[in-house]
Amino acid sequence: MTKTFGAQSTTDEVLEGIDLSGKRILVTGVSAGLGVETARVLAAHGAQVVGAARNFDKARAATEIVRTQAANGGSLELVELDLASLKSVRACADALVSAGKPFDIVIANAGVMATPKGQTDDGFETQFGTNHLGHFVLVNRIARLMKPGSRLVVLSSAGHRYADVDLDDPNFERTPYGEIVAYGRSKTANVLFAVEFDRRHKADGIRATAVHPGGIQTELGRYMTPAVTQSLIDAVNANRPAGAAAYAYKTVAQGAATTVWAGCVAPAELVGGRYCEDSHVAEPVPDSDQRSGGIRSYALDPERAKALWAKSEEMVGERFVSAKR
Repeated sequence: MTKTFGAQSTTDEVLEGIDLSGKRILVTGVSAGLGVETARVLAAHGAQVVGAARNFDKARAATEIVRTQAANGGSLELVELDLASLKSVRACADALVSAGKPFDIVIANAGVMATPKGQTDDGFETQFGTNHLGHFVLVNRIARLMKPGSRLVVLSSAGHRYADVDLDDPNFERTPYGEIVAYGRSKTANVLFAVEFDRRHKADGIRATAVHPGGIQTELGRYMTPAVTQSLIDAVNANRPAGAAAYAYKTVAQGAATTVWAGCVAPAELVGGRYCEDSHVAEPVPDSDQRSGGIRSYALDPERAKALWAKSEEMVGERFVSAKR
């Protein structure tokens, strides 16, 4: 890795000169935004992309650019996946396993944000169930398709700073529901999942990392009112160092850059079990630190990661054991 990238780097800049021919990569959430851009740049560099989406018609239209820009053997195959339904998740995973084709990279990109209080098909709080538990089951069920050298990239967010996971009340059955708090819990869970998956699989040469894409104006924020969005931006600006530029949204191409950097460019030992932002590994920050960058210690806590894994297995009614623990 000879180039240095930052917050303004784009997917094309990060993957410049990199040939992904022969690589097979799963990307969830390819019906809009970051998922489409991630699939586009990967296929444009020769990767065989399997794109998962809940709305097939929407995904087919949104990914036309992926097919038209695919090069050097790059391609796109769509599969159906509704992360809010474990029946759908298991059906998708079973179909991929039956096909028997290995993955070099799995990118858990799909998600929801700040949704009204609700439940998934299986009775889980919507954000925790969709963002974490859906991917938890999918990735673990297809882990056998990941070979030495493979990577898992889980999209988290700076939103992990809003809340740690609550293993005693993950579904807000006793806790007053808050859209942002629920989002924060799910994004912390995303990091902890990557930490524990990495621990369980690194002896087999498989690594996992979590990434924060940055603030991007995509469909993800469709439940956010302008007032709530502005209050979050104001809070970030209020805690910026003196003289620092005001908060600014990234483009979609800039937002997806950290995903492809962590999955295809950065050394595995550098990003394994870590949290990345702006195409570099983020540094831990104290819980009292209100700046927008960095990673809270509770999201990287290995014991917390093990506890979340056990709780997740209990909730989905399924145990997942790697070949080497």
